[in-house]
Amino acid sequence: MGELRLMKGNEALAEAAIRAGMDAYFGYPITPQSEVLEYLTREAYNRTGCTILQAESEVASINMVYGAAGAGARVMTSSSSPGISLMQEGISYIAGAELPCLLVNINRGGPGLGTIQPSQGDYFQSVKGGGHGDYRLIVLAPATVQEMADFVQEGWELADKYRNPVLILADGALGQMMEKVELRKQVDRNAHTSPEWATTGKTKDRDRNIITSLFIKPEEMEQVNLQLQAKYRKIEEAETRVQEINTEDADFIIVAYGLSARIGRKVMEQLRVAGIKVGLIRPITLWPYPYEAVSRAADHVKGFLSLELNAGQMVEDVRLAVNGRCPVGHYGRMGGIIPSPEEVVDVIKTMYSKL
Repeated sequence: MGELRLMKGNEALAEAAIRAGMDAYFGYPITPQSEVLEYLTREAYNRTGCTILQAESEVASINMVYGAAGAGARVMTSSSSPGISLMQEGISYIAGAELPCLLVNINRGGPGLGTIQPSQGDYFQSVKGGGHGDYRLIVLAPATVQEMADFVQEGWELADKYRNPVLILADGALGQMMEKVELRKQVDRNAHTSPEWATTGKTKDRDRNIITSLFIKPEEMEQVNLQLQAKYRKIEEAETRVQEINTEDADFIIVAYGLSARIGRKVMEQLRVAGIKVGLIRPITLWPYPYEAVSRAADHVKGFLSLELNAGQMVEDVRLAVNGRCPVGHYGRMGGIIPSPEEVVDVIKTMYSKL
């Protein structure tokens, strides 16, 4: 068993990054994720010697990540919704250059500067591509403080495996809540060596090594895009992750991720006591999305509810998977309001009575 601690989600994520052998972090403070930078500034350098830098802006942060990732460093940045919006050009560049890195968005309410309370309003931005061009991020959605920590190591492993940026998408409540977390052992930073493709300098026995996303000739640009799309298909085939609870005998399915999935589980338990067989599908990867799990359930249930902290974003993917075979509803609260299990129970009872 690893070391047990009671920690905030943001601090557990930062501690996990140190223990995973992070080489560098570049970021800019913004609520509700500022504890990530604060914790790393206090803990990281003295323990492992890694670079922790508060940049002058989010734009500077993501371009520092671009440079460090190109040099083969294990690098991360974190921010919250408006900050992630500012980073979109750099994220597109990193995806186009096929560089591995870890991005963290502790989602707050929007649009605009919005609120500092929890939200899931950045789903579209995260899974459909917030920047320009045909690119994809691997998007992991933790539901517990334990997963806030675990997904750091797993995120970097996926990023390295596919040379692709990975995004951890959580909301402000998960960043701020405290839970017991089991931490992994410290990884030796020196054990992480620069990969062959990295721009570590030209020596007399090495050819020029240029990492770029700029391709002027349309034929070259198309080939790069075809290569990217082939990689994304491999990721969809191998890395789709989902948790299914009580779906085998369910008459009705709640689909929810992150904090909403915790509410959905409580709703499921209350409705089963009331005699309605409800199951829960929790996408762990928001991209690639678990269409197959939702589609399989659509063959035998009477309806779905997509439970989200937004106006209805993931529900589009649920409807795509269900493909008209049964009704798909949405229930969400916005502005930082978290729905109670009781109000969701009433929503499902009303919907179920009409099926």
